[in-house]
Amino acid sequence: MYNKFLFFDVMITPKLITFIYWLMLLGAVGYGLSSMFSGYDGFTIGNMVKGLAFIVAGIVGSRVWCELMIVVFKINENLQELKNKKGTEL
Repeated sequence: MYNKFLFFDVMITPKLITFIYWLMLLGAVGYGLSSMFSGYDGFTIGNMVKGLAFIVAGIVGSRVWCELMIVVFKINENLQELKNKKGTEL
């Protein structure tokens, strides 16, 4: 078990991606809400639109980035399976 961990045969990043995704969502929503209610002029329609745009862009961007990371690790898993099946008929 530890041997696989030490020689990078087991990846821990795919397990962390979900946690990172939720942190990114919280950050996007928090920044969007703070941009809505901050500034010298307080709450305005412009600040509300800017905050909502950042929330939507942050949610979509976070999801796309995390999905791309998962795809990279799925490719790695599939390549490892192919390497282990070497010599057998596919």
